[in-house]
Amino acid sequence: MCGITGYIGEKDAYPIIINGLKRLEYRGYDSAGIMIYDGEELNLSKTKGKVADLEQITDNDSKRKAGTIGIGHTRWATHGVPNDVNSHPHTSQSGNLVIVHNGIIENYDTLRKELINRGYTFHSDTDTEVLVNLIEEVKKQENCKLGKAVQIALTEVTGAYAIAVFDKEKPNEIIVARLGSPIAIGVGKNNEEFFIASDASPFIEFTKNVMYLEDEEMAIVKPGRDIRVRQISDDSSVEPNIQKLKLSLDQIEKGGYDHFMIKEIHEQPKAIIDTYRGRMLANQGIIKMAGIDNNLERFLNAERIIVVACGTSWHAGLVGEYLIEEMARIPVEVEYASEFRYRNPIITPKDIVIAISQSGETADTLAAIKLAKSKGAFVFGVCNVVGSSIARETHAGAYTHAGPEIGVASTKAFTTQITVLSLIALKLAKEKGTLSKSEFNTYLQKMQLIPEKVQKLLEIDEKVKEIARIYKDAKNCLYLGRGFNFPVALEGALKLKEISYIHAEGYPAAEMKHGPIALIDEDMPLFVIATNKGHYEKVVSNIQEIKSRSGKIIAIVTEGDVTVKEIADHVIEIPETEEALTPLLTTIPFQLLSYHIAVMLDKNVDQPRNLAKSVTVE
Repeated sequence: MCGITGYIGEKDAYPIIINGLKRLEYRGYDSAGIMIYDGEELNLSKTKGKVADLEQITDNDSKRKAGTIGIGHTRWATHGVPNDVNSHPHTSQSGNLVIVHNGIIENYDTLRKELINRGYTFHSDTDTEVLVNLIEEVKKQENCKLGKAVQIALTEVTGAYAIAVFDKEKPNEIIVARLGSPIAIGVGKNNEEFFIASDASPFIEFTKNVMYLEDEEMAIVKPGRDIRVRQISDDSSVEPNIQKLKLSLDQIEKGGYDHFMIKEIHEQPKAIIDTYRGRMLANQGIIKMAGIDNNLERFLNAERIIVVACGTSWHAGLVGEYLIEEMARIPVEVEYASEFRYRNPIITPKDIVIAISQSGETADTLAAIKLAKSKGAFVFGVCNVVGSSIARETHAGAYTHAGPEIGVASTKAFTTQITVLSLIALKLAKEKGTLSKSEFNTYLQKMQLIPEKVQKLLEIDEKVKEIARIYKDAKNCLYLGRGFNFPVALEGALKLKEISYIHAEGYPAAEMKHGPIALIDEDMPLFVIATNKGHYEKVVSNIQEIKSRSGKIIAIVTEGDVTVKEIADHVIEIPETEEALTPLLTTIPFQLLSYHIAVMLDKNVDQPRNLAKSVTVE
């Protein structure tokens, strides 16, 4: 949720850390802060607002930038309102220890009261200030080094964390630890320098060598020495696992686009190809997915599939429900991970749980995975980030190959998740014999054409912009779809809410007459998916019901449509494809619409208020 950076070595730390914070700002942007150690003094700068606000402070005082060691933080607020005092980094009471933290310490109040009894004073409302003072108290009571103090202190806390801790009294090292929140360590040549970050993006131009800490591990990084990794629970030694980064710098830059979101919308044709490349061999009539192939019997004998996810990933899961039930005839339930984990669900070893998350770090989804595993279920992960927590925690899985998604509002993550779920549904259908060979091959051929159709569809940008201009001042909007496209209606409404802050709701089109139709008047735009497959005639009837009540209708139709064109106020045409694959196309106009409305309203498209890319807290 928050973003952490750090550097220790021979280079100037400030530019590395500040640029790292800019790349991590998608994780939270309520406040920002940085600590640079100049060899004598800790120079701490922090402020409410964005990294750009922090730069204004540091630019006015060059002393704040001097030094080769430092840590930084960009915050998504949990404990304590976004203000200067609650911003990270936080210092201990003595002023010697400095910490940055991503996560939540659940028992912070109990710890805080105990520390107050021991003479500590607190200046912020954060759980993080409690943690840094707890470390200091352990260090003092045990008369131990910083690494040991961190290890002992972390055995006393409940919650989630990724932390980096610095001690002025021992300024040649930084202690890093994780539980439930991601942290990566970049390793410089000959261990001469180390980079610390929530993900690898802040240091990809400096090193390709990276180590991802596992849960309940801590690391001591010291220039000129190998990383030392230890288990927090028992202080035992762990062999460091150094990997090679495949991420490149151009993947995380805007590449000439005004915003990451529009760049990522336009990357979808390539992302879909990258996701099915090597898995779908259309000309041979084959789908190869190692995570399915190696566990085929479990899938074929499953009594039920449960999909757990949050937000956009949940909407992709709903599309997956329609796909798997339609093609493979296996019962599917789609659950909000945040509800699933708390409602004592019925799970058996005969169930398969599919967990979907772009980041692979979503806290509620991770907790749902652990619950499912404890009940004996087989857990299959679908995520975008290699080496993420969900990738490691699940029994098997499939990566989407969307590439880095920086915009907070998901776009290419959604379409690549649907792509993976389509492949799963088709593969299981073939193995079970619930699709004929000809039907299966037709789907593969049509799937292979989807990227080209998405590319063509992106040419409607100017038309969508015109529609956006007409409806940008609407206060409320409704999105309607049926069958495979009902989840797309939900996703369209979510996109509009996320980045334009306009209230929008998605409904099954037929449900309009069961209450929501009361909302319709001449000021209510309705975005209706009315493709020519499936429930077309029924949707046309729903559109007529709306039109008779003066609602403004913007319809997404199949190329060549005549009937809806005569009724709707605006139409957007999509290329023809199989009904089951239409969500990969119908979502594109909604993404573009949300983007253009947000731009016209002068909203921060890539960093919408109150949101963060990866929700690593509960």
